[in-house]
Amino acid sequence: MGFVKTKEEVARIQAVLSAPRFVGAEMLSIDFLTRKETVAAILPPGLEPADEPLVTAMVGRWRSNCVADFTGGAIYVMARHKDITGPYVLSMYMDQDHAIIFGRDLFGEPKKMASTTLQRRGSFMHGFVERGGTRLIEIKADLTEDLGPGQAQGVNFNIKATPSCTGIGLEDDPVLTLAEFRNSLDVQRRGRGSLTLGHTVHDPLSDLEIVELRGAAYLEGDLITSCRPLARLNADAFLPYLYGRLDDWSALDTENVQTIHPQNA
Repeated sequence: MGFVKTKEEVARIQAVLSAPRFVGAEMLSIDFLTRKETVAAILPPGLEPADEPLVTAMVGRWRSNCVADFTGGAIYVMARHKDITGPYVLSMYMDQDHAIIFGRDLFGEPKKMASTTLQRRGSFMHGFVERGGTRLIEIKADLTEDLGPGQAQGVNFNIKATPSCTGIGLEDDPVLTLAEFRNSLDVQRRGRGSLTLGHTVHDPLSDLEIVELRGAAYLEGDLITSCRPLARLNADAFLPYLYGRLDDWSALDTENVQTIHPQNA
């Protein structure tokens, strides 16, 4: 019966959930510095600012062993938890619900639905993320430095939190998670680029002032991922940050907005 999995089916599913692979990845990114006070304000409890207010914007596409093919983009803010330093996923966008549900339910990634385009012509690349008709992330880069293949490791922080079914507060204290990546890279290129961040009431990315652009990079390869819990956070303290990661439900009120239909205009 499809609605209740057998013991064998549960084991097969958990084998994938515990060892996700995102292969054939193509990722265009650019780093920039923002204001220190901005990073201090947007990092939730459990995370502290890193040595410099470094932010990364990324656009990419992937294949996988768990969520099929998908495209997306993200904004990462460098942070620290105790002796671990790595990016905190501030915003993340995907074009497929498989990828959204997987990352949100397992890792706590703040994923939303959006469309992504990634184009390459010679050393020049152009990538952007659009949601609801607004271009939120746009990267243009001339990647003239070829570093060849290589191996790399990385981490990022996410927070798993469940809003209360009453609509007030959280069901429980959220969990700070650490996703760890072992990357086998076929292509590594670097260069210079430009970045434009868009803004809506739901996605205020342009609140991140671009003070100084750093380098742009392009990677191709396979990402082997695992995730583990790091700490429990206080539910009341995290609530304002959770609502900042979600859409503003109060701005989506169509009940109390008078609509003029074309035939009545």
